[in-house]
Amino acid sequence: MNIILFEQIQESVTIDSSDIRYDHIVNVLHLTVGDSFLAGIINGPGGEARITDLAGENLTFVWKKKQEYSPLYPLTLLVAQIRPICMKRILREAVSLGVKAIIIVGTDTGEKSYREAKLWSTGEYKKYVLDGAMQSASTGIPEITFFNRVDDIVRLQNHYNHRIVLDNIESTSKLSEFDYTEGEVICAIGPERGWSARERRLFADQGFESRLLGTRVLRTETACSAGLSILLSRMGIM
Repeated sequence: MNIILFEQIQESVTIDSSDIRYDHIVNVLHLTVGDSFLAGIINGPGGEARITDLAGENLTFVWKKKQEYSPLYPLTLLVAQIRPICMKRILREAVSLGVKAIIIVGTDTGEKSYREAKLWSTGEYKKYVLDGAMQSASTGIPEITFFNRVDDIVRLQNHYNHRIVLDNIESTSKLSEFDYTEGEVICAIGPERGWSARERRLFADQGFESRLLGTRVLRTETACSAGLSILLSRMGIM
């Protein structure tokens, strides 16, 4: 964690030892009374926290705002629902890269049971989203939405200036040659078994431009990190 995030922060805040943030501050950073750390409000300003009391199982700090909220980048990740352990990595890395939104969708070739995983049903996924933001020392948390099928989502994406689908089967145009002009970008990344022919037609019908991320078959989480990094570079951000 390079910043500690809270839903809200008063002038003085107390957290107890059951809070994972307490454990990080005391046992990982080894901070004590008088020490300071970066803290911020989720989707709000960032600032500096100074520990004023560390007694028993409680930690108290005072907080001072240092900077205004820095908006997330105009890039949305549309990603296929895959194994929960892999989705955890995708969420953490995509958030740390600064995407504005993440859309998670079921696919024709994906395992349907993944949608019912504990990661989603219990809200556990929010932990990995928060981890990604705190790793990046940013307060921004992207919007996370879920759809059962590609059909349910592609027709809702007309407001994007650039619509891209990664496909190493039919595409011949490299993602690294993408020409960004302005506005919002959405990038669709499929499961390791790839998009179905039907899904490819859906993307094409809705104006998604097919792009190639090399000739190798990549794990979905690898494709997400590499693809988003390339796009952010082409957008002049990285």
